Amino acid sequence: MNIKGIAATAAMTAAVLGLAGGTASADTFVPLPGGEKVAPGVKLSRVNESALISPSMSANGAGRVAWLSGQIFADVTATPEGKPGPYKGPTNEPGTNNSSTHGSSRVSTGYIVGCQVSIAENAFQAGIAGSLSTSTVGGSGSLSVKLGPGEVKFVNVEGVDITKPGPYWVDYKDVEMQIEGCGGYAQARSYSVVEIIGDHYSKTTLYGAPFSIG
Repeated sequence: MNIKGIAATAAMTAAVLGLAGGTASADTFVPLPGGEKVAPGVKLSRVNESALISPSMSANGAGRVAWLSGQIFADVTATPEGKPGPYKGPTNEPGTNNSSTHGSSRVSTGYIVGCQVSIAENAFQAGIAGSLSTSTVGGSGSLSVKLGPGEVKFVNVEGVDITKPGPYWVDYKDVEMQIEGCGGYAQARSYSVVEIIGDHYSKTTLYGAPFSIG
């Protein structure tokens, strides 16, 4: 069976405006652990995730750049056959949040970025998710989002539609994320989500390990 997937490279750039703090003096490579989550009809896994934290290209002493890489695999054993339709997120905007409910099942991945706020999984369970806002990669392949103190945003990197059972993947390498304007400590972590449509709708989310962006 052919594996269906998509790859994103540095040409698909996510520019997230968020952190104003001291400038890093050298690149810092951050290897991140993989993970796996099994749910009815799907096994979701993440491997080879890393972040390279660099000084901002603007060289103004008030920014960071994170170069992000990772591979997401979804082995889907049960899903209705669907026809991809208009994307409709929880706020009725295209591709919003870590959700892409539309005419077919889907696997997608991105990053949660927080400014002076904990983005640990238990923080979401405690209610911080109510303050989340969302940004996605636009048609130009770039993204600009401002983060203020206490803000958390989802940044969607890429996804692929699941139209029938089978293995699917999302692969991204050196996707650039620029951070400016937060005025304090910033943190990020990856998320990957599989949504299965049908009478027994399910949403399986796998979070990565949090890492500092300065």
